[in-house]
Amino acid sequence: MWIESAQNPKIKNLLKVREKSRERKKQGVFLVEGIQENQMAMNSGLEVQEFFVCDEIFNEKLNLDNYKTYKLSSSLFEKIAYRGTTGGVLGLYKSKNNDLEELKLPENPLVMIIEAVEKPGNLGAVLRTCDGAGVDLLIVCDPLVDFYNPNVIRSSVGTVFTNQVVSAGKEEVLNWLRKHQIQIISTFLREDTQSLYEVNLKKPSAIILGTEAFGLSDFWADNSDILIKIPMKGKVNSLNVSNAAAICIYEALRQRN
Repeated sequence: MWIESAQNPKIKNLLKVREKSRERKKQGVFLVEGIQENQMAMNSGLEVQEFFVCDEIFNEKLNLDNYKTYKLSSSLFEKIAYRGTTGGVLGLYKSKNNDLEELKLPENPLVMIIEAVEKPGNLGAVLRTCDGAGVDLLIVCDPLVDFYNPNVIRSSVGTVFTNQVVSAGKEEVLNWLRKHQIQIISTFLREDTQSLYEVNLKKPSAIILGTEAFGLSDFWADNSDILIKIPMKGKVNSLNVSNAAAICIYEALRQRN
């Protein structure tokens, strides 16, 4: 089925969903651009609503035979595409919101927790690291976080669909960690803070990072089993949150291997 006008209601709605988090949450849908990203979304079991393709660009590496598909001209496709290299395909999916109590973890889980997140690109980078290291769960302690922000999907290269992810308030997360006997390890500078490389990460562990601007809150410092720091040799005393997450995660992976 062809859509030729930018005034078509479906096109207008796609633009709203693309641009506004409140629309994504209100409608319970989100937009995915790109061949790889759509393939990963489909493989993860997310429910497809419909696809929009530009035949002049689409290389048909993605099998859309069983889905409702609309065809667009290249000029119209460019109006709704968030970036240029999309492979000529956009997919509209139903949102899936995970619940902590419904998640499945292995016997010896490794959990990454971020207290809020300042930039979609940082969240995307952390998701890529979690995917690469096989982290069992990523929690963002911010109920307002939008995992389906186009910049998160883009910067994560689709790994937002390969990771177990959930957002929740800090009190809920703390109770869940205690219930599952997962040791809480927070990055926080205090007299009793230890080096990351002195801590045992071989047992069930949750590593918690704060924001770059304000660091971790006292809530987590006061409720942690262990406080850690990444040794710094230079003139500054902090790292980009995605870099800090990668260092901590791969140290845990090194110990476990």
